[in-house]
Amino acid sequence: MTEHTTEKLAAALREVPGVPADMIERALAGYYHDYLSPLAFPEMQLVHDLHFLASLPATPRDSRPRLRDLAAQVVAGDFDASAEEADAWARSPEGQATFRELFRQ
Repeated sequence: MTEHTTEKLAAALREVPGVPADMIERALAGYYHDYLSPLAFPEMQLVHDLHFLASLPATPRDSRPRLRDLAAQVVAGDFDASAEEADAWARSPEGQATFRELFRQ
């Protein structure tokens, strides 16, 4: 399996000066992940958070375009869950419960 999406996103966030540690922690915990997040639309939240961070006066000026570029990468799907991650979720208790609920007759 390739690098987990949570790790990939956290690494990208670490590369941008001014990204708060708690945002990186949320990324590692799966807050912005397709299958691990408690949010209905985690990518939308991530894009919002990146744009918000880029708008803050305390964010280093040269980090702002990098944050907007990162948001564009999210929109482009660069941090979407991999097929392996989707399969792992489908086999998990949560995934199985979701399928039972969806296909209940």
